[in-house]
Amino acid sequence: MRFTKMHGAGNDYVYVDCFAEPEPANPQQLAQQIADRHFGVGGDGMVLICPSKVATARMRMFNLDGSESEMCGNAIRCVAKYVFDHGVTDKQQLTIETGRGVLTLDLQTAGGLVNRVRVDMGEPILAAEEIPTTLRGERVVNVPMPEVEEDEHPLWHEASGLDPRMTCVSMGNPHAVIYCRDVSKVPLEMIGPLLEHAPQFPRRINIHFVQVHGPGEVTMRTWERGSGVTLACGTGASAVCVAGVLTGRSDCQILAHLPGGDLELEWALDNRVYMTGPAVEVFSGEWSL
Repeated sequence: MRFTKMHGAGNDYVYVDCFAEPEPANPQQLAQQIADRHFGVGGDGMVLICPSKVATARMRMFNLDGSESEMCGNAIRCVAKYVFDHGVTDKQQLTIETGRGVLTLDLQTAGGLVNRVRVDMGEPILAAEEIPTTLRGERVVNVPMPEVEEDEHPLWHEASGLDPRMTCVSMGNPHAVIYCRDVSKVPLEMIGPLLEHAPQFPRRINIHFVQVHGPGEVTMRTWERGSGVTLACGTGASAVCVAGVLTGRSDCQILAHLPGGDLELEWALDNRVYMTGPAVEVFSGEWSL
């Protein structure tokens, strides 16, 4: 089976071209094997690029643990790059079918290849039951964090300047945004899985800690459900943009610094979130099934 390794701001996946290859019979198991960083190709998961009856292509995204996610903002930019660079389409505006619906993407090229993509991420989902979360309120804005057992790093709240409240947003997949003074002081590997599996989130949740530098600039770190610490999260950055406006901490246009690179976000007047960022092809190879 041929594959291509790609990343968007360091959020890396193994991509399989199902225009040329049959869809794998057990993608959940294959994702765990091929994305293993020691015994496989390595990545945050696996993405299938499939034919679609309603769009240029269809994206199926599987996390490192084999679970299938509705949407990935960094992966969809890479899918758009792949279908253009590899001749599936010659259009510089195209559509990709996802579990979130059909999304529109605008391509930026250099030397005939895509290097940046602007994605219409759609309207944010703010109703608590649709995110979903059982936290109180029609909208979960500045609501106290769930209490979780913390055996290690008992002083991290103080060291990071944590605001112990969260704001929840869905961009087709669920996100919780938490603010602090210094994101580098948050023990993400410890607190991330505890919040991901908190009972208040029936479909688990992605966790983002955010440090605000000014109305138009933030730094964020992410724990992704099913994959753990990742270098970037496009749907998460979109949720951070929305949460910043809802809580009055940042503007509707922000530059988000993530460990793997920068993303530009806008929550526009049409109530849709637009994300712009890089897409990079690293290498291709063959996986022995």
